[in-house]
Amino acid sequence: MLGELSKEQVENLLKELPIGRIGCHSDGITYIVPVNYVYDGINLYAHSAKGMKIDMMRKNPEVCFQADAITSLQNWESVICWGKFEEITDMLEREHAMQKIINRVMPLMQGAAAQPSHGFTRDASEVGDEVELILYRIILTKKTGRFESI
Repeated sequence: MLGELSKEQVENLLKELPIGRIGCHSDGITYIVPVNYVYDGINLYAHSAKGMKIDMMRKNPEVCFQADAITSLQNWESVICWGKFEEITDMLEREHAMQKIINRVMPLMQGAAAQPSHGFTRDASEVGDEVELILYRIILTKKTGRFESI
């Protein structure tokens, strides 16, 4: 059976999933890339080193976000959201956003020595100074969801 997720199911899926995909578009190029994220019930928060995704979102902040839970080809749930990229520049706000991300990501890391590839320092809320760490939110304006189940 195919169907639409309720608003509550969309919210729950966004809160449960740790990885989604951001779709951005600028200068005639569309780019879709997976990101670790945290959803606080209002906005999505993520971080990145400077690169193509950040450059494109700075040029065109209108983005699409997709996350899904797939059990099999006939059992899945998927959410698509639209919103606006907003870079977080205030230091206190950056620390709060980073702490939200760390609290979401670290329990999912495997092994005692597991460490994300970029953007994390020894002090959990420290935003670091070795890599240009960009913290940002996606201010969601529209959310939809679909599912298939047998």
